[in-house]
Amino acid sequence: MWGLSLVLLIALLSQIIGCNGREEGLSSPLSSSSAGNHDEPGKKNVQPRPLTRLFVQDLDNCTLKWTTVRLGEGNQWLHDPWTTVDGFPNLDPKRQKLVQMDVVDHILLVGVRDDADGTFQSGWVLLDTGVRYIDHGDHGHWNFRRTPLVWDQKLDDQQGNPAHLYVYNGKFFLANDRRNGYTRIDPSRYQKTKEGVLHKDTPRFISGGGNHITLAVVEDKVGYSCWIDGGGSNKGRVDVTPIQGDKAGSPAYSFHLPSGGIHGATTAAGKVFFAPSAGICWVAADLELRQTPDTVKVHHIDLGTEDDKPRRTGAFTTHKNYVLFTTGKTVQAALAILDARAEQPQPWYVPLPVPPGTQPVTPILADTAYGPLYAFVFCDRVKPVENATEVLHVIDLDPDRDGKLQDAKLIKTLTVGASAVEGHFGHHDLTFDAEKQFGFLTNPADKTVVVLSLKTLEPVAAFTFDGKPTSLVAVGSRETDD
Repeated sequence: MWGLSLVLLIALLSQIIGCNGREEGLSSPLSSSSAGNHDEPGKKNVQPRPLTRLFVQDLDNCTLKWTTVRLGEGNQWLHDPWTTVDGFPNLDPKRQKLVQMDVVDHILLVGVRDDADGTFQSGWVLLDTGVRYIDHGDHGHWNFRRTPLVWDQKLDDQQGNPAHLYVYNGKFFLANDRRNGYTRIDPSRYQKTKEGVLHKDTPRFISGGGNHITLAVVEDKVGYSCWIDGGGSNKGRVDVTPIQGDKAGSPAYSFHLPSGGIHGATTAAGKVFFAPSAGICWVAADLELRQTPDTVKVHHIDLGTEDDKPRRTGAFTTHKNYVLFTTGKTVQAALAILDARAEQPQPWYVPLPVPPGTQPVTPILADTAYGPLYAFVFCDRVKPVENATEVLHVIDLDPDRDGKLQDAKLIKTLTVGASAVEGHFGHHDLTFDAEKQFGFLTNPADKTVVVLSLKTLEPVAAFTFDGKPTSLVAVGSRETDD
């Protein structure tokens, strides 16, 4: 059953609250305002404690904005003004785009792509989010006192126009498509001393993959990087490169999948999975680099057909030893799950209703503070269908809580606001506070960020964004101590 539109629901709640005053347990969503209580005689004006810090890509202006979200008395949702990250480069929104981004601890990395195959200005920007977790052994707390600040960046005509960014074993790996390789950046090597001296990592370029690289790195030892070519000598090609040791940086060998167009890769349970144009392929991870092109055994998983074409996927998500992805575009659309520990992994499926003109995208997972493990799947508009309904499916991955996902089922569908999809850009996105109590999703065309309770799976607030919000990440959770 279709859920109420998030936008409509927020509007209705706002009207109710406007007429009847504050509703118990829910505040009127604020568009953009400084958090804080109104001054009262004899009372000190004190800001509510932070709940999390959001970093949101602005597609219109090609910049990165941030805010601190706060939850006040009576569950009143507030946020600080949207602010551009200090030191963030001035990019050309007509020629450049921010691509994927991710965060490790307090360090965030975002890729930058241009419209000239990397010959204009592309690369990456690394910043300190300003959020810290203070660990006291038997307990800890989050600290939001620092202001986000760019700590390092590399933007020029030699960065290969990155698109995909991965985090494996706490390291960033940024694909340099036009350089046929990827850059490894270790966030743990970025430290600022009490005296203000900043120590940086020396990013390292590793050869492997080409044209539109997808990548799996196993135990920070071996990288499996893909070529997207659908034909020619690089069709289905995967380069295997040592990450550490004397021979690090150059492929040890290459092998080929039975089909090309590889647009996804990941690793789980000692296996490496690939998403070519037909089904899924996997190989056993070769950590000691003992294989050769002739001895690599490529396993194929058939996903069936749709409209007389092989079903495929474009990207993976992992949870422990499970690999998850979406496949199918219309009546056969589904969330697929496979157990990588199996000798011959085979997926099982959770069917997903797909509104006309939309298509399911990569699942986003949340192991919530309330017990359930959820997968969230947006169906974003990809065809010019008038009044297309875009939705967010919620799948309970483990209803009986036994740690196995064979009983996964669709439990809820929410109608969301409009996306602004153009190629790889303008999709909805969803992130969570560190304790997984709330989700934050973007409606790019509607210019809103909606707060979703992971306890009730209902929207609880909406913030107006100054720009077109697309990708976002949240850092930290409720500040509970000084």
